[in-house]
Amino acid sequence: MIRMNKLLLLPLLLLLLTGTAQAEMTFGPGPEDAGSSLDAIVAVVNDDVITRRELDAAVAQIERQLQQKKVPIPPRPVLERQVLERLILLQLQVRAAERNGITVDDATLNAAIDTLAQRNKMTLTQLRQTIEKEGVSFAQFRDDIRRELLSARLRQKMVDSQIQVSEQDVESLQAQMTGGGESAAPGSTGDGGGGREYHIAQILISVPENASPAQVEAAKRQASEVLAQLRKGVDFRQLAVSASAGRQALEGGDLGWRSADQLPTLFAEAVPKLRPGQFSDLIRSPSGFHIVKLLEVRGGGAAAASPSAPAADKNALVTQTRAQHILLRTSAKLTDDEAHQKLTQLRNQIESGQDFAALARANSDDKNSAAKGGDLGWVMPGTVVPQFEQAMVSLQPNQISQPFQTPFGWHIVQVLERREAPAPPEAGRAKVREALLRRRADEEWEQALRRLRDEAYIEIRLAPVPALPTEALAPKEAP
Repeated sequence: MIRMNKLLLLPLLLLLLTGTAQAEMTFGPGPEDAGSSLDAIVAVVNDDVITRRELDAAVAQIERQLQQKKVPIPPRPVLERQVLERLILLQLQVRAAERNGITVDDATLNAAIDTLAQRNKMTLTQLRQTIEKEGVSFAQFRDDIRRELLSARLRQKMVDSQIQVSEQDVESLQAQMTGGGESAAPGSTGDGGGGREYHIAQILISVPENASPAQVEAAKRQASEVLAQLRKGVDFRQLAVSASAGRQALEGGDLGWRSADQLPTLFAEAVPKLRPGQFSDLIRSPSGFHIVKLLEVRGGGAAAASPSAPAADKNALVTQTRAQHILLRTSAKLTDDEAHQKLTQLRNQIESGQDFAALARANSDDKNSAAKGGDLGWVMPGTVVPQFEQAMVSLQPNQISQPFQTPFGWHIVQVLERREAPAPPEAGRAKVREALLRRRADEEWEQALRRLRDEAYIEIRLAPVPALPTEALAPKEAP
């Protein structure tokens, strides 16, 4: 069954919000009819506006999600401000994509929705019915998916395609993971802490760029108050929803599962020292003050979670996939939409009986694999970018994917066969490299979004949220 609480957040879960306290933000009451008119302007974002109608719809959607998760709902003014900040950043991303010539045509959008339906084992009709049962029109859903694709393409152009990882970087992280430090399980073979994974959440009290000492001190004071409430037993999710400026604030600060080598650099030292249920002291970063909580641990002797945890089994079997692909890199001469259309045509030709290898040799921009008919050999988990691995693992043998995008360009991939086999020695190094790429891309994207927000003209026309003691931020129980 499709996970509606994540799929149907309008545009809100598509964003990576890094802060709410910004130098350009102007707080002031709206027009006299702001509380009654659905078309009242609640925010000006450069040359665009966000209306009361848009905000109310987004808030209602978030309230439904919080109720489904049984997360207490914060006071309405607090929730409105959180949701509005995300709508602002969404609008900024859409305009940034337009400035960069990034578009999503209907063919690409339709293919993405078809893929979404397939992954959830639904027909398109079933997907549409499920969405509309949640009170969201299919037209609105299509708009949200289009914005998600725009955001993904913007990130790939601005950040992912620019990230570089040197051999020295890989060796350094491998040494860290195998050197017996706090974050390495004994006997680890460079697989990210002996296979251990951490489910983490965070609360961020943001600090604007070029903040004055007074602003930094005010943020630290607020973060210390939040930490004090946590120590008194206030629920972490409640405080995240109410007080955090992190991008997952409205999901209780949940950052999901991360292997040790995929932890944000900021948390890489603190998290392995925690036990499930524990949270850190304040952690300072350029974005502000963070509190990270360890929710769960799995793998790598996680049950013991102690220095005597068992070593990773070097002979453990892993699922390997033999695959072949065709890559098209975009350029001034080949747009995203044109690459998508060309790959769709190539896929149709293959489905009609033409030889994949011959078409790969003639068309693929991956010269190494093209010479071998697109053959990638046996692919280990974690050794290719997440977008490619996600597309590949969703296929059955002999099945060909729809066109999809990664930081390297546009692909179609065909799975030839799968097997269970021990990981080769070089797999650990490749996995470390991929983890570094993901970690750096995530961190650079956070900074890119923060700059986007800081450099914009923003005028918020909601009434200011009164300065409340931290105790008052704890939300009321969800109905």
